[in-house]
Amino acid sequence: MDTETATEPPAPAARRRELDVLRALIVLGLVFFHAALVFAPDDDFYVKNAETADAVTVLAGFGVVWAMPMLFLVAGLGTRHSMRRRGPGRFARERLLRLGVPLVLASLALNPVPQWLRLRAADPGYDESYWRFWPRFLTVRLEPGDFPFVLDGRYFETGHLWFVVLLLAFCLLLVPVAGVVAVAGEHAAAAVARRPGLLLLPALAPALLNALLGMEEDYAGWNRWTYLLFFLCGYAVADDARFRAALRRLAVPVGLLGLVLFGASAPGFVAGDDPFTAWSPLALATRALFGAAGWCWVVAIVGLLDRPRERGRSSGGGGRVWGYLTLAALPLYVLHQPVVVAFAYAVVGWPAPILVKYAVIVTGSLAVILVVYEYAVRRTRVTRFLFGMRPEPGPSRTELGS
Repeated sequence: MDTETATEPPAPAARRRELDVLRALIVLGLVFFHAALVFAPDDDFYVKNAETADAVTVLAGFGVVWAMPMLFLVAGLGTRHSMRRRGPGRFARERLLRLGVPLVLASLALNPVPQWLRLRAADPGYDESYWRFWPRFLTVRLEPGDFPFVLDGRYFETGHLWFVVLLLAFCLLLVPVAGVVAVAGEHAAAAVARRPGLLLLPALAPALLNALLGMEEDYAGWNRWTYLLFFLCGYAVADDARFRAALRRLAVPVGLLGLVLFGASAPGFVAGDDPFTAWSPLALATRALFGAAGWCWVVAIVGLLDRPRERGRSSGGGGRVWGYLTLAALPLYVLHQPVVVAFAYAVVGWPAPILVKYAVIVTGSLAVILVVYEYAVRRTRVTRFLFGMRPEPGPSRTELGS
């Protein structure tokens, strides 16, 4: 039977190497993205340049509409592979260690740095030492109503680690219902195999969640619970051959639809009430269009990247580079933002054009996080454990959400 139209449940698929590579590119892209926020006119980043550029906001929009949802979808796919290998109990314990340990480490040792530099950048007279600020950063209180971000404080924040917090919470929430979600995914894939247009139906979910719950600027512009939808879709159907066949066939038209929806959301972001939280018709429509566009872009990208490979084809040196970066994804994610903020703090006072400052922040940050990863993280069992890496990675394993 033609694999493009089959409706029988297929055997478990191999890991999607192209998605692992895409994940590594997104993590590296966050260096470019966060460096750009230094020059954005409408973002409260830790350190701001005196001169800003409106183009940054537009370019950032093209990234946030798909990048973080894609990370959660790929993490869901990796979770499916991990759950198959370990079972629910071992999976939960492994996730608590591999995500919880670097989360605690970074909260103690890395996250205070951007907040301290924010205070220094905002007030030239602020002269408190880092070591005096550090215990104030760690002064927290419980806020159960903001689950899963249950710790809060005047200076404390999860910062860029919100992704790790959400991913850990989603993994643990999935464990008791993993079997139900997998069965639902099989039924959904069978339905999509018969009617590929059903690929668009899930777009309603992030559209409604964004519209009714509001978008959250602290979480890359999406409502936190929309990410759960992408994660569950990745777990349930992303490696099903029937679903993948439909993605390949419809990738281009769905991608074009995503462009139209994203363009339709643009007026709401530049005019009218606050598009993130307001209840005006324009704001509601803007959030809904943005959510639907994000689903379409993620679906289109996954489908466009899913191309058959030639058997026996060697990946060559480029393959070794991508293999190295996919294993480094979680440590690089944990490290990147404090380094970017530190470079920005040192550079924004220079009498230089924006492009020069931006290039220095990006190149310097990339160099530092890669050197730190190579020489201070990946070479010992202790540091690998602290940054969520396995002691001896296999050639097909990855280190972020798998």
